[in-house]
Amino acid sequence: MTPAWILDVFAAIMLVVAAVSAARLVAARPWLRGAVITDTDISHLLVGIAMAGMLAPGLTTLPNGAWAVVFGVLTVWFGQRVVRDYQASGARALAVGHCAPHLVHSAAMLYMFLAITAPASSGGPGMAGMSGMSGMSTLSYPTLAFVFALILVGYTIWDLDQLSSLRHGLAAAVAGGAAPALAGAPAGTLGLKTVAGSVAGGGVAAGAPTGSGEAGHAGTAGGGRPGVMATAILDSPGTVVSCRIAMGVTMALMLFLMI
Repeated sequence: MTPAWILDVFAAIMLVVAAVSAARLVAARPWLRGAVITDTDISHLLVGIAMAGMLAPGLTTLPNGAWAVVFGVLTVWFGQRVVRDYQASGARALAVGHCAPHLVHSAAMLYMFLAITAPASSGGPGMAGMSGMSGMSTLSYPTLAFVFALILVGYTIWDLDQLSSLRHGLAAAVAGGAAPALAGAPAGTLGLKTVAGSVAGGGVAAGAPTGSGEAGHAGTAGGGRPGVMATAILDSPGTVVSCRIAMGVTMALMLFLMI
């Protein structure tokens, strides 16, 4: 039996992911003409809110059926993007493309909202959350849940490797390795994203297409130096990867607990 406070901790982490994703969407300045609203940030926001509600029933926002529709749409969206990436890059799109992990996240969420069953003690179907630990919800077709969990673990390990590469790249840049590449940059614009891009050849998600959101929103770093640094951190590829790691770990944990 997993203590309820552990679920509350993961629910809080999901709320942080949702808040960071919302902040990135606001930083994209959607009210301006030509602003880029990324599917990645929208997906992170929705997954964070939905999983927080599953982990802590008090945070439930929409009924299971509504969330199933939301993640059904996201699954179709990322599915067609993965197909396009596969046509352009072959099997590499499934291994390093940014859309494939989000397809798995969306499909796993769709499966959970469709397959979740209330514990016998609750006396009714369609629970919105995992009900603490006094009566754990379970999932139909547990083998599929196990497969989803294994794939999520695999993508999380890959993301952790990406995050490690970014950290080492930033350390090298601070030591002076990226100075020549940054010599022509305007003063006050050398945030984490710029350094990471110069070291890793375009950031952690170097294979992501322009405007995908993996490499950040273009043109959002403005204003004074503290604001530039805060925006650079928010807009950093490492921030996106960290959110994806948090979601992958939490989703895999939920699947394992409800098998």
